Amino acid sequence: MEIDSGSEVRIEPSPLTKIIATVGPASSTAETIGRLIEAGVSIFRLNFGHGSIEEHTAHLETIRSVAGKLGRPTAVLGDLQGPKIRVGEVAGHGIELVTGSTVILQRRPVIATPAAPGEAHRLSSTYSALVDDVRPGQRLLVDDGAVRMLIVEKGPDEVRCTVTDGGLVRSHKGINLPDTDLTVQTLSERDWWHVQWAVEHDLDFLALSFVRSADDVRQLAAGVQRITDQFGCRGMCLPIIAKIEVPKALEQIEAIVEAADGIMIARGDLGVEMDLAQVPVIQKRLVAIAQEQGKPCIVATQMLQSMIREPAPTRAEANDVANAIFDQADAVMLSGETAVGLYSEVAVEHMRRIALHSEAYLATLPPRATPPAKLRAARHHEAGLAHGVWTIAQDVDARCIVVWSQAGGGARYLSQNNFHVPIIAVTSDERAARQMQILGGVTPVRLDPPASIGAFTKIMDRHLQEFGLAKKGDTCLIVAGEPLGEAGVTDSITIHTVGTTE
Repeated sequence: MEIDSGSEVRIEPSPLTKIIATVGPASSTAETIGRLIEAGVSIFRLNFGHGSIEEHTAHLETIRSVAGKLGRPTAVLGDLQGPKIRVGEVAGHGIELVTGSTVILQRRPVIATPAAPGEAHRLSSTYSALVDDVRPGQRLLVDDGAVRMLIVEKGPDEVRCTVTDGGLVRSHKGINLPDTDLTVQTLSERDWWHVQWAVEHDLDFLALSFVRSADDVRQLAAGVQRITDQFGCRGMCLPIIAKIEVPKALEQIEAIVEAADGIMIARGDLGVEMDLAQVPVIQKRLVAIAQEQGKPCIVATQMLQSMIREPAPTRAEANDVANAIFDQADAVMLSGETAVGLYSEVAVEHMRRIALHSEAYLATLPPRATPPAKLRAARHHEAGLAHGVWTIAQDVDARCIVVWSQAGGGARYLSQNNFHVPIIAVTSDERAARQMQILGGVTPVRLDPPASIGAFTKIMDRHLQEFGLAKKGDTCLIVAGEPLGEAGVTDSITIHTVGTTE
């Protein structure tokens, strides 16, 4: 939010867990974007796998305009498509593949048509080197595993498959190859166009799909740096979120988390590529690794899937969202629910309510007693200060933490300690305010720098009461350093009783 001396804005209670909503045909108007922000969305996702650059530009302009009018710092995440392999063109409404039938997948593009009785169906893919990468005995899955095949024979320009689970195959449906080490580049030419667009349009985060190694993350980071230098944006920070969705990533997960600025557990492709029974355990492991390295973690895909068509989630979906919050993920994400769903605003409201109730339960449990292992090893002074704030907050039963965090570093260290109480992070930098939206427990506020910590305390005392974040007599902590508005000067913790500055 953005505050000034005359503000009388009140906000609904916000969960400590952030909500990410995907923009699409069902959520592209200014009116809908505004309702989603007011319902609890902190970050909007632009899925570069769908839509044109012109459409993404229009969506971005709408989000920034509406968020500005509402006075809410709202971040935008660009999600790169990555090496998504798809079925080529299929005539009509698709081809029904029967279990036990034969399919020939060829290198050369073809418009697939139903085969004559007794003959093999012929398909092509968007990845011509698929024929080179696969081996007999490996699985080939179509449409998130709805249709399954086994590769039985390989030639120079085609592979022969047996359909093990039949179904309808239509144009451009996704192909997964869970047993194959693909030679395809993680970033395509199309992806680099989107990276350049993201830099030019000042996006807040980039998500990298189908990460297989830490080198994939480093390649994108280096490319972003080249582009920012080229456009004269030196010093601009474009954090990279590594999407974990293929088994190969799990082999190097610690290195990937270290190289990235955060991770997204993309359970859709992960559940297709791996045994579905393993995914819940993998989710818990990934959240824990992100916590130990002090990196934000997003849990994504099919969280409230039924709400694409229904006005309420299933009980299983509500439990799924709650379990991600119990694991203490920083954010939960909606995809089709808000992009194409009939009840986008209602889906966000359900997610917000589930988060609030789950967090109320978490607040009754003993909080984590030590900061993340990575931060303890680094012995960074801001990490030590954040842990000191955590200790004092427990001792005095603080209602909230208020921190001046000019570039977002102080808020990030505080977030990593899982306070279970709101962290109000104040900055004069609009971009820093937006980027703090990914931090669990943090509510970013934009404010021109006051003259002193005393003046800052007086302003925040009044606004904590106006916004319903604290009431007279509550205890809060003020964390800051002078001069306010300068990064890296935080050096003081003040125990403050709300309502005593008048």
